[in-house]
Amino acid sequence: MSDLQVDHGPYGALRIRFDAPARRNALTLETVQHLHQVLADTPEQALLLGSTTDGIFSAGADLDTDRSSRAQLSDLLYACYEQLVTRPGVVLAVVQGPAVGGGAQLSTAADIRLISQAARWRWTGPGHGLAVGAWILPDLVGRSRGLQLALTSRWLDAAEAVAIGLAARIDTAPWKQAEDLVRRLADADADALARIKRVASAPHVLARLALERSTNRELWSGSAPTAHRAAADGRDLPAIT
Repeated sequence: MSDLQVDHGPYGALRIRFDAPARRNALTLETVQHLHQVLADTPEQALLLGSTTDGIFSAGADLDTDRSSRAQLSDLLYACYEQLVTRPGVVLAVVQGPAVGGGAQLSTAADIRLISQAARWRWTGPGHGLAVGAWILPDLVGRSRGLQLALTSRWLDAAEAVAIGLAARIDTAPWKQAEDLVRRLADADADALARIKRVASAPHVLARLALERSTNRELWSGSAPTAHRAAADGRDLPAIT
């Protein structure tokens, strides 16, 4: 069952919200399949991507699935990132809590991030045998900072995100700010907005995305530090909250 709420937002925008607060919006294969289909069906619409729950964005891929499903889920997420980058419609991510792994990737694949003080990110790929974030972070925050975030999987909080340019500012009501921005975008020429996106992403971002996706697909070991495995090894998983 998909944990995705899809409805009509303001000024013709589409609102897509993750809705699995009990597991901090961890992404199942069904949810990502649903997201992929919605993106395929609505390439022209402005899109608001976020969560139904304040204090949460997404904990990333659900680690409690079997190895085959996790591999399929990871690869399909890359298809979603490419859809977000290449679709003509502008994508606004509303981040009001932790965005981890695939959640961090989805928010950085968006064109603009509207964030609250509680927003924070963690690109956790290396701990799961994956290369994560290297395709986009150097463009967003510079090569040195981008590599540090991707290599170390450290937390990036809202204040630092603004300082390094991942977001423009911290908002007390980011959904309202997103809706105000959608209103302004609705008055612009849609084709001009699409051309701006096309120019900004060509060609190297998509080439790096394809490389990261293909190497993760071919070389991922399938290992992941699930809670059960960590307990068996006497280790603690890093807390999301």
